[in-house]
Amino acid sequence: MSSLPGPEGFRGPRPRLAAFPKGFFYQLLARDDLTIEDFIRRAPGLGLEGVELYPGFLDGYSAPSLERLRAVADEARVELPMMCSSPDFTDPRAGGWERAVQQMRGLVDVMVLLAPQAKWRSVRVLSGQSWPGVSEEEGIARAVEGIKAVLAYSAPRGVWAVIENHYKDGLWTYPEFAQSSRRFLAIVDQVSSPWFGVNFDPSNAIVAGEDPLSLLDQVAGRVRSMGASDRSLRPGHSLEEVAAHTGVGYPDALQHGVVGQGLNNYSEIFSRLSKAGFSGWISIEDGEAGGEQGFADIAASARFLAALVERYWPAQADAGAATN
Repeated sequence: MSSLPGPEGFRGPRPRLAAFPKGFFYQLLARDDLTIEDFIRRAPGLGLEGVELYPGFLDGYSAPSLERLRAVADEARVELPMMCSSPDFTDPRAGGWERAVQQMRGLVDVMVLLAPQAKWRSVRVLSGQSWPGVSEEEGIARAVEGIKAVLAYSAPRGVWAVIENHYKDGLWTYPEFAQSSRRFLAIVDQVSSPWFGVNFDPSNAIVAGEDPLSLLDQVAGRVRSMGASDRSLRPGHSLEEVAAHTGVGYPDALQHGVVGQGLNNYSEIFSRLSKAGFSGWISIEDGEAGGEQGFADIAASARFLAALVERYWPAQADAGAATN
């Protein structure tokens, strides 16, 4: 798969670390004992330069609400570069595709306000859920047209649309339609825009029963951001149980953990990303524990990943410290 040139200035001095607070997901949705503002304030102490957002974490989409959130991030000297959005383009229900496109247009507007750094900010696009009765041909076509519709709106506003090789949104009923690399690559190959790229998550390839390094080799030139998670199976469970899971959320067979302590070979992943010229955001998805243990685990993941950045982007890391 050939690499597409990105907008001028995409390539930066080094990758930077953010986090998606997966272990605090339901607390942040409820906004009671923990808010996204609380997490942002703690981010620098965890070794993070950015925080990846989720639509449900926000206290509305109004300009005053978003400006308040950005003020919190500015005070903490933390960027908000990524929106973990989950458009369901394969939804066969009346108006489902249109709702997904409209949802994404709204989130593009959110990112314009929250992340004025046009060369970094992005919204995540997916294919959608594996709805019963949606054929492979139909699902791919709906996803491709949905992503193109999003790009028609996001590109003029300087917001990236990045597609993740995905498993399942925490609030979805069905797994990702394009969980397999065959479907995922079929979608990627049909979208040609300098504002489109891949958000690579090696753990999701493992969940799909595939080799993450093999997938990375096919998309490395188009990776614009990365979800750094490290999953493993709970003792006594199997990937077959994951494939058979039909309930909302994640199957009990899976567990997230500290990055570097799971199934992924991050040294080899970073080596290949460095050779491909990657320098975008790396967002930690360390989501097994909540509370103070959850914060400690994110910090441990950040230390592990920061050491690899120093190893594989040594000169760039020094330059980045001086310019960011």
